[in-house]
Amino acid sequence: MSNKFLTISHLKKNYQTQKDEIEALKDINLEVKEGSFISIVGPSGCGKSTLLSILANLESKSGGSVVFNKKNVVIGYMLQKDCLFPWLTILDNCLLGLKIKGTLNKESKDYVLHLLKTYGLEDFIYHYPSSLSGGMRQRVALIRTLAIKPDILLLDEPFSALDAMTRVALSDDVYKMIKLENKTAIMVTHDISEAVSLSDQVVVFTKRPAVIKKIYDIELTGRSTPTQNRKCKEFNYYYDMIWRDLDVHI
Repeated sequence: MSNKFLTISHLKKNYQTQKDEIEALKDINLEVKEGSFISIVGPSGCGKSTLLSILANLESKSGGSVVFNKKNVVIGYMLQKDCLFPWLTILDNCLLGLKIKGTLNKESKDYVLHLLKTYGLEDFIYHYPSSLSGGMRQRVALIRTLAIKPDILLLDEPFSALDAMTRVALSDDVYKMIKLENKTAIMVTHDISEAVSLSDQVVVFTKRPAVIKKIYDIELTGRSTPTQNRKCKEFNYYYDMIWRDLDVHI
């Protein structure tokens, strides 16, 4: 990992209700290196997804700063649901972002076809989403996001709607795609195993109003795919430490 890509300084977010003001993010400070994969974990409702929305310019911040180290940063946002249009073919779904941006041409279409072929979807380009499994649909959603050649990917619990086996298998696919395309990624997840196995760093949020409780640099001996990373000798150590930091009471 090389240069600093994104700097978040003293970021705050407050929501105004009819009765009072709710403080969601209190003082978030984070540096993201180019090409890194960062996961954010924390209690439900602590503001993890709010941070992604602010980074994607879908919500305004109440204070602090968000600074990218390059101009005109292209941001790709992948949600929990694949949000594929059922009346469009897989190819047309993947081309949608390019059409909206006005950048669809032979070169950009060829890039999408390359992605579909590389990641095992070449035989399904003229199929409709209803004929695909949940894992395949999420792969299509990621290719649609990659089609616009984003500088950074924001992933909001991208595997949460899938069953456990598909979830683990798809995490390998997504990790491979993001690393091969050399993308910087920030993922929100509730799954500690997912966070440790995929990430270079895991950021732990406190309950609302959120601050960063701890940042773990994930150093695994023989780092490989997320599935294999779960077998590394350091995996359980990180899992246990993050679980304790979350301080979950049932």
